[in-house]
Amino acid sequence: PRTQLCSLLESRQGWTGLDVLPIEVESASHHPWVWPFTPSDTRTFIFPTKLCTALKSPAFNLIPLFCGLPVQHRLDYVEEYQNLVTNSETMGIEVFTIPKVGLFAAMANRNTPPGSAIYRWTDGKFLHYQNIPTYQAQSWKYFTIGKKIFLAVANFEQNERGQEFSVIYKWSRRKAKFVTYQRITTHSARDWEAFVIEGEAFLAVVNHREGNNHNIDSVIYRWNPRTGLFETNQTIPTSGAYDWEFFTIGPYSFLAVANTFNGTSTKIYSHIYIWLSGSFQLFQSILTFGAADWEVFHIGDRVFLAVANSHSYDSGMPAPSNFYAINSSIYELNITAQMFVKFQDLLTYSALDWEFFSVGDDSFLVVANSFNGFTFSVNSIIYRWQGYEGFVAAHHLPTVGCRDWEAFHTPEGSYLFYSSAKEPLSKVLKLKTT
Repeated sequence: PRTQLCSLLESRQGWTGLDVLPIEVESASHHPWVWPFTPSDTRTFIFPTKLCTALKSPAFNLIPLFCGLPVQHRLDYVEEYQNLVTNSETMGIEVFTIPKVGLFAAMANRNTPPGSAIYRWTDGKFLHYQNIPTYQAQSWKYFTIGKKIFLAVANFEQNERGQEFSVIYKWSRRKAKFVTYQRITTHSARDWEAFVIEGEAFLAVVNHREGNNHNIDSVIYRWNPRTGLFETNQTIPTSGAYDWEFFTIGPYSFLAVANTFNGTSTKIYSHIYIWLSGSFQLFQSILTFGAADWEVFHIGDRVFLAVANSHSYDSGMPAPSNFYAINSSIYELNITAQMFVKFQDLLTYSALDWEFFSVGDDSFLVVANSFNGFTFSVNSIIYRWQGYEGFVAAHHLPTVGCRDWEAFHTPEGSYLFYSSAKEPLSKVLKLKTT
């Protein structure tokens, strides 16, 4: 319809009044002033500035408009879009979409009362939707199994009864809310990762420590379709771990763990495991420094893995001038060597998270810089992929104790969402494109 076409064109960013678009007219014989052509022909017209005025005329009767070339947006700058006051400091964000319901954001809030909040995207902003009791929540993970929709929280502390559980919640279509589904015993849980291998669903938890012992097992659970519950499938030794990252390369499945602290040092190996013969087996070990996050991403046919190194500490070594100003590293898969090799180092400040996102044909990484040794008010940085140059700093974003980044998209545009572990305020930033 003409009205919809006009609205579409008027809403296009960068519309200058002149554009080259191929169109097809329903019947040229009805409009002798229009360049005639057969229905199979598509010609290029230069639309004048007053296009929409003309389109709203009954004489201009268009059938579907076809763009000769897709519009490729480029990131121009970032603007503050929404300040979200949270229940308390936020350790993690999970943005997800429930089909036919909407876009949501689950916040892992530090304080036990009132717990953590779930927000729903309504009229272009996040509004409070549901509160869930949590115990120093660290992160959320959204996943589905068949038609079932789940949301798992990693609780860091014990509940009022002295029990230490992390909880899986299930979406109730009748109540239109998440309800408790399964409790799993965890030990200062930091993160959940959900994945599917050969048609089977798995859920892996990172156990950070038990008491003062950081060298404990983290657990991989397998979904039992008969009981409808997750059951222990494999344990993997970890050291003060913070994060699991699952990814696939061709037919192979991998699981990387970010080991953070072994009780005496943050300079320890983090490990990548490969799924072979029904279990995860060690594939590669990479030296990290208080690793807090792994982020896997693809650029073309290249596979990268970025680690966020948070601090450098070793009880047996002289103290560095700054524990927190430290390189975080990007590794690239070398197919010939069958291993990840270092591609680039980037100076970060107690980095806690990486988030990869794209705008048009451009690729970006944003880092959560949390502390520079003196203040939590530190710029987090968006790096742009520059091919041979690697990732180059493009935008410096003021943040306070930045803990997590999430990129998401709506019909209105693209956004970045960051959480603060030092103040009860998270921010949605809008990516302005040209």
